[in-house]
Amino acid sequence: MAGSSVEHGVIPVFFLSDSTGISAETMGNALLIQFPELQFDRTLIPFISTVEQAREVVAQVDEAMRGPVPPLVFITAAVDEVREELLRTTAPIIDFFGLHMARVEAQLGARGLREARRLHGVGDVRRYNDRMAAIEFAMEHDDGLGTRGLDRADVVLIAPSRCGKTPTAMYLALQHGLFVANYPLVDEDLDTTDLPRPVRELRSKCFGLTSTVSRLHRVRQERRPDSRYASEPQVRAELRAADAMYTRHRLPVIDTSASSVEEIAAVVIQTLSRERRHAAEQTAARTRSRKDPTP
Repeated sequence: MAGSSVEHGVIPVFFLSDSTGISAETMGNALLIQFPELQFDRTLIPFISTVEQAREVVAQVDEAMRGPVPPLVFITAAVDEVREELLRTTAPIIDFFGLHMARVEAQLGARGLREARRLHGVGDVRRYNDRMAAIEFAMEHDDGLGTRGLDRADVVLIAPSRCGKTPTAMYLALQHGLFVANYPLVDEDLDTTDLPRPVRELRSKCFGLTSTVSRLHRVRQERRPDSRYASEPQVRAELRAADAMYTRHRLPVIDTSASSVEEIAAVVIQTLSRERRHAAEQTAARTRSRKDPTP
């Protein structure tokens, strides 16, 4: 298939689901990204809730099979009847739900409900409400817009403009329910290595984002072509000053130039977990010391 795909061009890819399709896209793209030399034409078809709808989708996919390049199909359908109908396609299929559900059921000795809404439904109401509150917080504290209640933040992202603060904040809020504020470092902030006044008391929650000069220049050039803001000397000066600030305050630093928002968020989560574990160990050590002081 790979040889034929390279010869004929773009490979059609279908993500099929009886829910939102987020899982199919996420897992499917995690595999496709391993083939950077190939081009893919992605189609998401979510909320396939009836057998009749599944038959229509199968007809669409089978039509694509008549093209010069066979399509690739990723499925995360939880409802048995819908999944069984989708599996009737003649296209190559990766069935994430079918591949793993039976094994999980066998291990647990119980049968899962196999309900589509449970893949991305509200589920745990408290966790859902926490995530919605986190999204509201991220929007209220985006790009330094609001400082009221900033002490409630779990994470504060600081960086020069266009280093990825907003998408990272929104992802951490949506996926992990973290209260994330982001603060842009502008010229007056970068005249000193002091943390900006609004976040000065939140140093332990701060993460510094950075990038490469070429990457940040390119991104800013798309936004404001041929401006001082986008010029390489300006970009270089801002990144150098930001790095000096991060170094002085020993902030965790994440280079966003070649990282996806998922990878950036993972580093934040890992760092928070490591710091919390370290704090817990220190607390436990102090407790032991008080109970059993050395002579």
